[in-house]
Amino acid sequence: MTFTPRLTKLRDGLEIPTVGLGTLQVTDKNALKAIVKDSIKVGYRHIDTASVYNNEDMIGEVLQEIFSDESFGVKRGDIWITSKLPLASIGYDNTIKAVKESLKKLKIDYIDMYMIHWPGTKGLDPQDPQNKANRIESWRALEDLQEKKLIRTIGVSNYQIRHLSELKDYARVLPTVNQCEFHPLLFTKDLVEYSQSLGIAFQAYSSLGEGSLVDGSHKLPVLDEIASNHGASIAQILLSWGMQHGAIILPKSSSKKRLIENFESQKITLTEKEMAAINDISSTQTKLFIWDSNTIL
Repeated sequence: MTFTPRLTKLRDGLEIPTVGLGTLQVTDKNALKAIVKDSIKVGYRHIDTASVYNNEDMIGEVLQEIFSDESFGVKRGDIWITSKLPLASIGYDNTIKAVKESLKKLKIDYIDMYMIHWPGTKGLDPQDPQNKANRIESWRALEDLQEKKLIRTIGVSNYQIRHLSELKDYARVLPTVNQCEFHPLLFTKDLVEYSQSLGIAFQAYSSLGEGSLVDGSHKLPVLDEIASNHGASIAQILLSWGMQHGAIILPKSSSKKRLIENFESQKITLTEKEMAAINDISSTQTKLFIWDSNTIL
């Protein structure tokens, strides 16, 4: 490795690797094991999962293999592991149970970061006020679990500005991270800046638009031009753009070549003019690829 990987310092003083490995939709055991092992060899020290990804048990198994194999040169304390609350497990008791289940599946004594995955409750109408009541109780549970050192730091995912704003009214501890979809077709500048104004780090998922921003499905000529300027791939430009907005990123890939490419996006620095050109893409075209939490009361 010819560079020092970036770390993002959180409001509570912990440092999270700025580039993590996303594992959404990776549920084949052999494929997941290969990806995780390759990523550790490349230099990744941050793995992101969730209960609804249905792969926590497989990640736990491969991590134990890695920790017991001296050739990897890593131990538990070297790897940042994030998981998230199931959408059906909102509420105090359900959250306690879900975290303990995640710990068991991941085969670890603590989770580095645990998040409320969604501001709503599975099966409830988005406008039902019970959504707010449930997430308040889930947050209280996460605060208690953090005090018991079962979780090192607590965060949220898919929270919009109003969800973050209400947290200030009831949280003993504000989240350290807000993880949301973020790419040039969804340049949520206000949300990023509001999160950061509260000392909440912003974490981006779907930085590559679920692959459509790099495979030609959504052709953005400005990205081709900037990539050519840097002798880089479009994926590297997209990831660099996210990091230069202060985001922690979670690219995923089954290819070791692309794992390396994504990791080395940390070497690239875009100019102010290039950043502005990419920012401007969303002024004429926008697209949400995953979930829309704007309707959740």
